[in-house]
Amino acid sequence: MRSIWRTLDRETLSGIAAVCLAVAVIGVSYGTTAVAEGFPVWLPVLLGTVVLAGGAEFLFIGIVAAGGNPIAATLAGLLVNARHLPYGLSVPDVVGTGWRRLIGVHVMNDEAVAMALAESEPDRRRAVYWACGLGVLLAWPGGAALGALIGTVVPDTSVLGLDAVFPAVLLALVIPALRDRTTFGAVCVGTGVAVLSAPFLPAGLPVLLALSGVVVAAIMLGRGAEDSAQPNADYVSCDCGPEEAR
Repeated sequence: MRSIWRTLDRETLSGIAAVCLAVAVIGVSYGTTAVAEGFPVWLPVLLGTVVLAGGAEFLFIGIVAAGGNPIAATLAGLLVNARHLPYGLSVPDVVGTGWRRLIGVHVMNDEAVAMALAESEPDRRRAVYWACGLGVLLAWPGGAALGALIGTVVPDTSVLGLDAVFPAVLLALVIPALRDRTTFGAVCVGTGVAVLSAPFLPAGLPVLLALSGVVVAAIMLGRGAEDSAQPNADYVSCDCGPEEAR
């Protein structure tokens, strides 16, 4: 821990603090929403500490609150957290070794990985990862605890607008990615399948069916790879040199 403060400058620490503050604010929304949906106060705090994955926790709470099967809610949460697999492959040198590796893997989240990848020096990358990861470990369940207490006083979260915080954050994260044609196609297909199937299926299953968008993305990527692998027809049909072929 001491090496983290020695490695990072004040500007980087300020950025990490801002990220953790934003996470805590979303945690307040999460805790308030969970209690407003009828869950006990301790549940969002426990999930926030043990699971430590906001998207998966929001999804779990939402599906169960809508009357969905807890197993389907758990599977949906695991699918959302599947993104941690490439995360682990992208930052294998920062999670530590031995018993520290268990903690390092547990504090792996979107913010810590993104900030670590932005650093080019190994020491700074490791320090940023641990500082942000441990900060989120404190900020997320702490915000959830505060939100849960607020939820016991203000049952209707829409009065304060706290119920709109998480969807707004998700939209802010997703919209830039839609500039990519493949991602846009996958999102359109997945969203369409989920919306059309929602009136006929139990809560939770439409979210799982939305993963059909991944198949569309795989097909589009496969076609793109085939097109790029095809040689230039004009170049192949001509026996002359490259300059003449043009």
